[in-house]
Amino acid sequence: ISINFVKVSSTSAVMAEGADCGSANPAKRKQPAGRKSRQSQGKRISSSRVCLEKVLGISTASSSGLTSDPNTGIIAYPAGCVVVLLHPKKNKQSHIISASRYADPELGVDPQGQVIFGRSGHMPCVRVWELDGGQVAEVQCHKYGISCVAFSSNSSYIVSVGYQHDMTVSVWDWKKGSIIASNKVSSRVFAVSFSQDSSYFVTAGNRHVKFWYLDASKERRVNSTVPLIGRSGLLGDHKNSVFCGLACGRGRTASNTYCITSSGLLCLFNSSRHLEAWVNLKTSSASCLAVSESFVYCGCADGVIRVFGPSNLQYVTTLHRPHRLGVDLAQSGQHGSLLPASPGSRYPDTLALTFDPAARHLTCVYNDHSLYVWDVKDVKNARKLYSALYHSGCVWSVEVYPELPEPAQACLPPSSFLTCSSDNTIRLWHADPPGAHTNLYSNDLLRILYVGENTQHLQAEGEAAGGDGKAGIKVLCISPDGRHLAAGDRCGNLRVFGLQFLDELVKIEAHDSEVLCLEFSPISTGVKLLASASRDRLIHVFDLERNYSLEQTLNDHSASITAVKFTGTASPEVRLVSCGADKSIYFQTAEQTSEGLQFSRSHHVVEKTTLYDMDLDSSRTHVAVACQDRNVRVYNVETGKLKKCLKGSSSDEGALLKVQMDPSGSFFATSCSDKNITIFDYESGECVATLFGHSELVTCIRFSQDCRHLITVSGDSCVFVWRLDAQMTSTMRKRRGVSQTSGKRETFITVPSSQLPQMEEEEERRTPCRLDPCPGEDELTERGFSSPAKQTALLFVPRQVRSRWAEQMNPLTFCSNFSPSPNKSQGEEEDDDEEEEEEEDFHPQSLESANMTFDLPEKFDTDLKTLQPPDEKHFLNPRLSISTRFLSRFQDRIRSAYPQSSHFQATNNDTGQSIVSLHACGRFQSPTSNLMLPEHGMSCGHDL
Repeated sequence: ISINFVKVSSTSAVMAEGADCGSANPAKRKQPAGRKSRQSQGKRISSSRVCLEKVLGISTASSSGLTSDPNTGIIAYPAGCVVVLLHPKKNKQSHIISASRYADPELGVDPQGQVIFGRSGHMPCVRVWELDGGQVAEVQCHKYGISCVAFSSNSSYIVSVGYQHDMTVSVWDWKKGSIIASNKVSSRVFAVSFSQDSSYFVTAGNRHVKFWYLDASKERRVNSTVPLIGRSGLLGDHKNSVFCGLACGRGRTASNTYCITSSGLLCLFNSSRHLEAWVNLKTSSASCLAVSESFVYCGCADGVIRVFGPSNLQYVTTLHRPHRLGVDLAQSGQHGSLLPASPGSRYPDTLALTFDPAARHLTCVYNDHSLYVWDVKDVKNARKLYSALYHSGCVWSVEVYPELPEPAQACLPPSSFLTCSSDNTIRLWHADPPGAHTNLYSNDLLRILYVGENTQHLQAEGEAAGGDGKAGIKVLCISPDGRHLAAGDRCGNLRVFGLQFLDELVKIEAHDSEVLCLEFSPISTGVKLLASASRDRLIHVFDLERNYSLEQTLNDHSASITAVKFTGTASPEVRLVSCGADKSIYFQTAEQTSEGLQFSRSHHVVEKTTLYDMDLDSSRTHVAVACQDRNVRVYNVETGKLKKCLKGSSSDEGALLKVQMDPSGSFFATSCSDKNITIFDYESGECVATLFGHSELVTCIRFSQDCRHLITVSGDSCVFVWRLDAQMTSTMRKRRGVSQTSGKRETFITVPSSQLPQMEEEEERRTPCRLDPCPGEDELTERGFSSPAKQTALLFVPRQVRSRWAEQMNPLTFCSNFSPSPNKSQGEEEDDDEEEEEEEDFHPQSLESANMTFDLPEKFDTDLKTLQPPDEKHFLNPRLSISTRFLSRFQDRIRSAYPQSSHFQATNNDTGQSIVSLHACGRFQSPTSNLMLPEHGMSCGHDL
């Protein structure tokens, strides 16, 4: 991105994206409907419900991606698809969010307060924005990408240089939106700079320094684009050099042009384009330079910035170096000043420089993605005004520190979160600014945890630090008690750190490939386990109480495992759910054995699409799975049945990669391969907000524990902190507060009051009308009567989801979906049905309470105990189905006792109508609906 500032009218029109390079009237250019609706809707939704509060990252690669406004002191730099406008003195950010999904690497700022940036990728274009407003101009004149852009000194023109394959340099009148001059350039261009009088500009690149004259081009221009007049600089012995930095002189040296080579030479060209002088910077490499009226600043390797005089290139001084690679932020806070240089220390290389002539501030960006602002009023005694340290590689994961019942036991401050990256570091941030500075290097960063002693990964060198290498931490997970942090790297190693001192406790060579997911068991399970899953298709379960010793290895999956989650509320029924690229979801149930806790498969679900991520709802009874077909499928973890399918993306492109539920279960956020983030309402599936700003895939999403922020990380090395609006925060807090204070959910069941004494007597005998209670389960207590006219009683049933079905129920007991009260109307019964479906916890009732009988011969054995298999295992869900094995044995007894009988029939006592019949072939048939139920089981519904 290149940035410049200009003053324009508030009524300036916005150029349509994709407009022709010669288009001057934006009103006549019609934007594609699909693209317009996506961008306008995204801007409207994100601005009203969710706003970008803070960007923790920078993606500047050269001086063309860094600039400053001399009027306000604002520093502009790119971070993904966002242009960050930083106020270094106030430590505040404002943002310009591009609707494009591609990065804006080139920036420029006009002296009167306007910003320009050039976008690469599909349909590259140049846009002009007001600092306190919106987009005012846009032009598309390149095919492959934009290398650098710049404003003229008088703010009338903009020059843009395309990529090497584009081979185009263009000058356009941005107020009119028209190209006034253009020409071809055969070399790769790295920098461009306008002269002080705007009569010419200079481009520099690979064996290339060329002067382009605008006055000569204006004379030849009539009403169309004319060729630019260019003259090459006379390089002499340095004709094979790579010129990576460029700046035209200011003040008394306005006729001079300064260039810097990648080999470490500072060159001076005079007004005749001759190489008049050059000086060796005594460094291994150089990359950038900035010019003022009094000095020339040269950015070199190892954090060195040399200062020279502009007239004769006389050496003046060398500025302070930044932090050393691997610096301990805690030590910097203790010393109270920048740590002194130590022998053998390595420092990051300087990437970009920009100078603010009004405030006399020099802004530097280093290749470890750190940003410094130096006050150079006294160049020989420069002091640091602002600094920030960010990730230099792809950020893979983010974890929010949990809220603990006892805040005094917390190891980290509230609103803090951790991120991990390919730069081999784990960084501790805080979402809310602290009251006092904790260190001298960053206002947002609390600690840096370096994994390993090799610091070369901290320096981003093109794509070397991206997601293709094997270095870096892939995934993080914080224990529920907030004491331990588990981290899995890309080599298959598992490390556990203590969060109190950030020291390494355990290192395990767990997998043969990169660790993809980690999960601690929740406190409610009563056990302390850690599960790790990898690309090697294995899940390892470790026991925390035995110093993370291996408890069990699960090898059910046949491809990479993308997510693993613990669920369950009691130790005997701890469940483990996992999904992977083999399109399978495995539900594992833990059993206590002599060897310890062992997991065995209880359900296996196979989908037709790849499953990329998974998260549990607030009740931990349902799991939401992100699928490749852009849908979020919700499954019941107890039964493995699909509950609902929700749309997971607002677009029709790409695949769904991540899904995350908020702490209250009100909303869920998803990220798609189109680099956008969408927030949905969990109950209705309605889209709440669509967010965009990352230039690479979003690798992780987390809601903050206070329900105020959404944190997203991406492959563009940036961390975005989004602020949710007050309505969303209030909704989540209210729902979360109710769920935390209620403790147990209550289920109310209405029964005829005439049957109440009989039910109380049957409680002692445990009749088939009632499930056998688990040990410790509260007895049914009479709560009161709903209405004297209806004469019904309300019974209070404490909800114990898993332990309630621990003992086997009577095999003929099944549930009825209609109310047994004869006094209720049909509408009341329908209302009760809806309430029962929403509650999903109803009391099963027997055939007797349903007023149904079987017409069977007198010799038929009706003893229910003899029909139950002696060694039968627990049914997975006795409320919803009858076991296939029970039905087969039931039919065999009928055939053996009554070979002439072909079926038995159930009738209604009131009407005498046949309700359902069981044929000898093993099928159930309803004569009213012609419903044939398969042999493998029967579901109880309204027809029955």
